[in-house]
Amino acid sequence: MLLKNRAVLVTGGARGLGRAFAASAVAAGAKVTIADVSVVQGRKTAKEIGAEFVSLDLSSPPSITRLAKRLKKLDGVVHNAAITNSGGRKMEELDTATWDKVMAVNVRGTWLLTKALLPLLRKSKAGRIVNIASDTALWGAPRLLAYTASKGAVIAMTRSLARELGADGITVNAVAPGLTLVEATEYVPAERHKQYVQGRAIKRPQKPEDVTGTVMFLLSDDAAFMTGQVLPVNGGFVMN
Repeated sequence: MLLKNRAVLVTGGARGLGRAFAASAVAAGAKVTIADVSVVQGRKTAKEIGAEFVSLDLSSPPSITRLAKRLKKLDGVVHNAAITNSGGRKMEELDTATWDKVMAVNVRGTWLLTKALLPLLRKSKAGRIVNIASDTALWGAPRLLAYTASKGAVIAMTRSLARELGADGITVNAVAPGLTLVEATEYVPAERHKQYVQGRAIKRPQKPEDVTGTVMFLLSDDAAFMTGQVLPVNGGFVMN
């Protein structure tokens, strides 16, 4: 029961990696709240795994404020919610509306939600922030520019926030998964999946459960002296 008696928020927890993180946190003893823009699926997932559900649109500052006001206790947050929107398109094929939408959700939304949750995390005395980045920002994935740039920004935020919040006993770390077999990556061409498998030290597809253990560790007391770090979890496709 690594997270016994801890309150954890998982954004984008309705499906995919977010659902895996939420389910693992429940199994580890945490009281989990799922936040997602998909209300129907979010409620269904919450009921199935034994979590609470709240609606959240990271592109809407009022939605972020409403969520923060609903929470009474918080020890850890997994910033998992994100959008891609730029997959398969070259740099010159992107428009400003797509770029701005990706940045509004993945970067501004992560910052605003962290800001809104800060009083609760400070009150915890052992707050944990886990940002879900992407290894695309570590190796420079082509035809995915807006998403890759947004995840690079998340990595940079992780380091700055770690220095700002360390005095409050709050750790801030990031996990950078590789291409994982979830609903959100079904659009990815077969050749990109093949590139990942062939380029990994561990030559097999990546599954959600390959990432959950690292996130649970970062939420726990075992990671109390670890902050400002980016952990690539991708079977050795990218090595630090």
